[in-house]
Amino acid sequence: MDRFPENFAGCAPTHAFAATPPASSRPVSRRSLARAPVAILPWAIIGGLLWAGLFIKPQPVGITVQPPVLEQRDHFYGLALAPGGQVWVAGSNGKILALGGDGRAERFATPTDRTLQDIAVWDASHAVAVGNDGVILFTADAGRTWTAATGVPRSEVANKLNRVRVAAGGVAAATGEMGALLMSRDHGRTWARLRDEEDVAWNDVALLGEGRIRVVGEFGRILISDDDGASWSEVEAPVPSSLMALAFRDADVGVAVGLEGVVLVTRDGGREWRQVDIGVHDHMFDIAWDRAGSRWVGAGSLGRWVRADADAANWSTARLDARDLSWHTRVVPAGELAWFAGANVGRWDGTRWMPLGN
Repeated sequence: MDRFPENFAGCAPTHAFAATPPASSRPVSRRSLARAPVAILPWAIIGGLLWAGLFIKPQPVGITVQPPVLEQRDHFYGLALAPGGQVWVAGSNGKILALGGDGRAERFATPTDRTLQDIAVWDASHAVAVGNDGVILFTADAGRTWTAATGVPRSEVANKLNRVRVAAGGVAAATGEMGALLMSRDHGRTWARLRDEEDVAWNDVALLGEGRIRVVGEFGRILISDDDGASWSEVEAPVPSSLMALAFRDADVGVAVGLEGVVLVTRDGGREWRQVDIGVHDHMFDIAWDRAGSRWVGAGSLGRWVRADADAANWSTARLDARDLSWHTRVVPAGELAWFAGANVGRWDGTRWMPLGN
């Protein structure tokens, strides 16, 4: 019901209503004054929020948390010893780390986010890394600066480079998909093909000196060259399984490992190979000659390691840790320890597995 004016005489029904004054001249009641702020308040709040969203920028509070250098999600496929006792690892997202003997990790800045598959070190200054999409990085200042090599031979089909080996005088050889077999003679700056492109993946290469090169790859294929890659001959392997890695103790004795637990031994520089039964069929991905320890050490899937005497005659195998079934693509002996890299990185002293970053 409308409010009556205050001068209305309600006791005389015969009297007429007084004329209603204009709105501008009406007196304002106390109740109207009380309701006005309540009506305005929601609009004031909305306006304030809009202003804050447009003009107020949030400022960081406290210290920004930086991710650790060595993260559990990292995978490292390449591993190399560097002068001074450091171990360099290369892996996912173009990551290269220098690991100290105390487990501390330093990350090098690299110009790529491509996954790196391997790394090798010549001396205190020079190193090279290779990886997916044909990327090759080299450093001449102990890892402080990494540069991408240009003009690297490429295939129109696939260009993953999975292994790099180095030798004296700045020589390096890299292997990969579509028959990639590349060589550099200037510490990784420039590269050239040693063989034409073909539909096979070469997985590892050994540089034995005096022009002798040995290569292993898919489907048990083995190549040898004794004239620095000018000519090649193919050796018949005793198995059809893909061979993943090889290493030589000297010019004659060498070991190759591969899928399904394959271990091959040569005693004539790679011209003939015989298979050794190690009693397991887990994939083997790497083999290394430990000169200081006069032994062979290998790495594979499901935490598998293999070990043999200097003549590669007596072999033993087990897992690094029954609770850790991680795969490892690289193993590097370092004194009384051996470093493993793959799904994780760690050290093994022959009895105890010590992963980093966990």
